[in-house]
Amino acid sequence: FPMEYYNQTSTDFILLGLFPPSRTGLFLFTLIVLIFLMAVIGNQTMILLIFLDAHLHTPMYFLLSQLSLIDLNYISTIVPKMASDFLFGNKTISFIGCGVQSFFFLTLAGAETLLLTSMAYDRYVAICFPLHYPIRMSKRVCVLIVTGSWIMGSINSCAHTAYALHIPYCRSRAINHFFCDVPAMLTLACVDTWVYECTVFVSTTLFLVFPFIGIAYSYGRVLFAVYHMQSAEGRRKAYTTCSTHLTVVTFYYAPFAYTYLRPRSLRSPIEDKALAVFYTILTPMLNPIIYSLRNKEVTGALKRVMQRICSVNM
Repeated sequence: FPMEYYNQTSTDFILLGLFPPSRTGLFLFTLIVLIFLMAVIGNQTMILLIFLDAHLHTPMYFLLSQLSLIDLNYISTIVPKMASDFLFGNKTISFIGCGVQSFFFLTLAGAETLLLTSMAYDRYVAICFPLHYPIRMSKRVCVLIVTGSWIMGSINSCAHTAYALHIPYCRSRAINHFFCDVPAMLTLACVDTWVYECTVFVSTTLFLVFPFIGIAYSYGRVLFAVYHMQSAEGRRKAYTTCSTHLTVVTFYYAPFAYTYLRPRSLRSPIEDKALAVFYTILTPMLNPIIYSLRNKEVTGALKRVMQRICSVNM
């Protein structure tokens, strides 16, 4: 549909999408669908594996199961609508639908940043204060961490979504993105949004910059403690855990922070969409792969569960 078709006479928005209607676009679309399927299968497998295997009933894997749950919902908030738009050509999304998608995206994104920070804290306590670990990371503390992450993420999301739904839109309703990203929506507003852009900067600092600093500090302390370990196996395991977590964190935080910390004058829709692919699509797919392939406990649990399934079938 031509962009001029979508004007201020309609309350619906139009998502211009990620791919051009060409063979290249079809190839990229197919690739994204495959990544989506890998993310869904991988995260569902991690959740079931941690639930079924008693060896993984520890604080670290409880937090990891919550990360998989968030990622599963996270990518499902974005990709199905994008795929439907590409396949059927109806790129419209209702005003309320856009708000709902934005709310869930921001809630899950905020919860994930806080949960990744909590996972870093878990490893910090386990390695630097092993005797205090049962108290500092008790079942009650883990539940509070997860609940707090969801609540804080939803409060932050409510504020941003409410603002986006209450400002007047008097230009074209075409959002140059593949989902209802609030900063992309604000380019269509007919009021000055500089005050809100300042709140985006503050929110990004609180949910991305400070947690990243906390993660870097935690793993800096962990690596210092690991350096003085006498056990070679302990050092190897700790280094593997740190490198794995930092890979996920960097892949998620860096493009997210780069996108939202820049002023509008320095942002471009094409660059924003390309960066959004990293933290909305690729990271949910990579998390279960990274945490499973580089983790002997997870691969061992997978073997045990498969053996149990095979023995039951026989």
